[in-house]
Amino acid sequence: MNNIFKSIFIALFPMFAVYVLVDSILHVYQNNLSFRYLGRGLIALTIIVFFAGLFIKSQARTSKNLRLYTVIIIFGFLISSVIGGYIENNNILGSSFSFALVLCWLLYLRWYSIFEKRNTSILKVGNELPDFQLEDASKKRVLASSFLGNPSIFLFYRGNWCPLCMAQIKEIAAQYKELEKRGVHMVFISPQPHKFSNNLAKKYDLGFQFLTDTKNKVAKQLGIFSKNGIPAGFQAMGYDSDTVLPTVIITDASGKIIFADLTDNYRVRPEPETFLKVIDSI
Repeated sequence: MNNIFKSIFIALFPMFAVYVLVDSILHVYQNNLSFRYLGRGLIALTIIVFFAGLFIKSQARTSKNLRLYTVIIIFGFLISSVIGGYIENNNILGSSFSFALVLCWLLYLRWYSIFEKRNTSILKVGNELPDFQLEDASKKRVLASSFLGNPSIFLFYRGNWCPLCMAQIKEIAAQYKELEKRGVHMVFISPQPHKFSNNLAKKYDLGFQFLTDTKNKVAKQLGIFSKNGIPAGFQAMGYDSDTVLPTVIITDASGKIIFADLTDNYRVRPEPETFLKVIDSI
């Protein structure tokens, strides 16, 4: 149930910010300068710039607390509520929306972005990676055990709709020659429909494996399943409501887990250089 609320929240929050920004601009344009509306417009603009930046600018990770954005948002709130409140005593609507935006931002940082009670028991470093079954572009069965004999990196990503996931894959693709030099099997796994994974495979024609976890069977087996983890509305594009928690597993040639990134925040992910250092330490 918690994920359903998150799914709806992340779909509505940016739209609410857009509405507030447009309304603030129109109010300032049609009336005299209002600090209440100027402040809340700054808050809304900051939120819009952040979310738009995730899709426009290729970035695989952010800081956990997004301090710069948070500082600007707080500054906008002070302009709207403190300065505007002192000067414009009879206009409280601007401050009400400012408060709502700040509350939504805090919910985004402290609630939406966090994976609560994530299961880490199966994928502990030192454990043998359980064998599991995936499908390739032709829907043929591929077993995890087929990658034994060489170090392997298994990256579970949520889907093509996730900008951070796409940026992370792009980063790793840039390390292709280094990974190939080390004989590493690079395996990207997603529960998304085959057509989306096939598009990625064609885009990054580098010998990487882009495999599909049909109906999240492997995600459930490994304890990294995210029920209703996709933002509301993406289902219209052909994605299922359920997905996988972003996860990176590195195994040695025998299949033993030597690295596991089980992030508890979808915006905080390891640097690609970390993978090379782990492989080199074997």
